[in-house]
Amino acid sequence: MAGRKIEMPHRGEVRPTSDRVRESLFMRLGSQQGRRVLDLYAGSGALAIEALSRGADSAVFVDRAAACGTAIRANLEALALKDRGRFVRSPVQAVLRRMARQRECFQLILVDPPYASGEAADALGAIARDGLLDPAGTLVLETDCRHDPGSVDGLRRVDERRYGDTLLIWFMTEPEQMHPRLEGPGNEGAA
Repeated sequence: MAGRKIEMPHRGEVRPTSDRVRESLFMRLGSQQGRRVLDLYAGSGALAIEALSRGADSAVFVDRAAACGTAIRANLEALALKDRGRFVRSPVQAVLRRMARQRECFQLILVDPPYASGEAADALGAIARDGLLDPAGTLVLETDCRHDPGSVDGLRRVDERRYGDTLLIWFMTEPEQMHPRLEGPGNEGAA
């Protein structure tokens, strides 16, 4: 995606991740080869599109705004990534419940809710409770340093970086976290 300008949704409440933060995030994450990506509160889709450009197999973009879907579809088309991305227009909690019922799992989850909304803790709790993050996967929350969600049952906070008022927090699943979709014959004790 280097050097490519992406289309932004036409609405005032979208807060794009700065180029500096996005570059730092992906330098830390490294290759995304073969990963399934979930981008919650996707906005323009820039973060998951970056993951696709770094080798991710597929990405699901979730936002409740139709303008975000229009921008994401245009960006995927312009970058020849249309066949690897899917936009879901819906509130995040509804999508997470549906994905849990379908036993979906992702190796990279990007969460970037409106900072003062209080939605970060709810989204992280649902992801951990329902096993949507692969045991070897990474979840990255982008928030304002004044809206740190603190600890989340089922997720282990492994790092954080501050860029002005922006805070990136990396989480992984707790090793002892057991998810129902992993239980069953041949999976005893799997985490």
